[in-house]
Amino acid sequence: MDIHALLRQPVVLPSQPRAVALLKSALAQAQPSLRRLNQIVGSDPALAAQLLQQANGPAYGLQGQVGGIAQALVLVDTRQLPALAGQVVLGTTSGSVPGVNLQAFWRYSLNTAKLARSLAGLVHHDQILAYTAGLLHGLGELAMHLFDARRMHDINDLAGPLDIRRGKLELRLLGFCYGQVSAGLARQWDLPQTIIDALRYHSAPFANNVYEPLAGVLHLAAWRARAREAAMGDREMVANFPGEVGVALGLDIDMVLQQDPIDWSAQPDDD
Repeated sequence: MDIHALLRQPVVLPSQPRAVALLKSALAQAQPSLRRLNQIVGSDPALAAQLLQQANGPAYGLQGQVGGIAQALVLVDTRQLPALAGQVVLGTTSGSVPGVNLQAFWRYSLNTAKLARSLAGLVHHDQILAYTAGLLHGLGELAMHLFDARRMHDINDLAGPLDIRRGKLELRLLGFCYGQVSAGLARQWDLPQTIIDALRYHSAPFANNVYEPLAGVLHLAAWRARAREAAMGDREMVANFPGEVGVALGLDIDMVLQQDPIDWSAQPDDD
């Protein structure tokens, strides 16, 4: 699989049917609530990506400057949003993205975004950019499955799309991983460079010549969310905690778990 060929292909990423229905309902109001729109778009990676792409487009002259969903909603005329909602593809079937359980993917992406925002606050980093990076960081995985379902099926046999080892496995087998694809998409969408760098390097935060703290924050958030999807117990989490990234940020495992804003009491649905 060639990452350049992948990124040259148009990609249509599916949205949650529920999020799209809620968005259309909110936009049908005489005066749509920006707070409510922010909640809805901020729960769906594909919707958020489309909105941010539009806000960073040439029409507004702010390419590479709009990194938050709320900021994008203020900038983009709400009268344009129904068109955005009408253009999305719904992830309505198990085959919408071959080899990926979309319900698990959407849950994981939202959990990662919440965790990244919380951890960013702890280390005094931009929480808005952290949330956006967390929400969008896995979109490259969907793009890879849509581009070459057969090759990704072979990799899935070794470790599932949300497996904690996934990024390293893809790097070893393909020479690149989903994070680099996500970064390539974000660059095409003219997102801020800080987000692009975080997406590109979050699987291996020390691979960049200049360490990007947001990549470390995203790495820890994704680790925690993937550990949840794997239903890891305390002992297994301790064994798998990426301590070197924690040290760079001044965070140990207890600090990471204490910042956890999500109720994990309910076990994740079976894939």
